Amino acid sequence: MNAHKSKAKAASLARRQRRVRGKIHGNAVCPRLRVTRSGSHIYAQIIDDDAGKTLASASSLTAEFKKGDKSGATVEGAELVGKLVGKAASRAHITKVVFDRGGYLYHGRVKALAEGARESGLQF
Repeated sequence: MNAHKSKAKAASLARRQRRVRGKIHGNAVCPRLRVTRSGSHIYAQIIDDDAGKTLASASSLTAEFKKGDKSGATVEGAELVGKLVGKAASRAHITKVVFDRGGYLYHGRVKALAEGARESGLQF
C-alpha cells in the first residue's frame, strides 16, 4: 500500500473515531469501554472521562491472556479479551458501561469483544 492510501485510511478512521466520541461520554457512574485493535492485537479499556483515568483494562498482550493458546488477531482471542475486561471491571465494582467501538464496525473482533464482556457481567 503506498503512503498516500495509508494516510487517507488513517484520516478516515480518525474522522469516524471523532464522530463516535462526539456522541458518547463516560463518567464514574457509567464509564466508557474503549476498544482498539491492530492487525495482531486487541485492547480494551474502561475509562472515566470526567476524571481522565483508566479504571480497568485488558488486552491480548497481558500475561493472563497469554496463558491460553489464542491470538489477539482472531475472533476467539477478542472474545477472551472481552471476558478479561469484564472480570477486571467486576474487580473494580463496575457493572454498567457505554461501549465505544472507536470508529470500527461492530463486526468480527469488535463484536466478539463486546459479547465476551457481556458474558462476564458488563451491561451496555
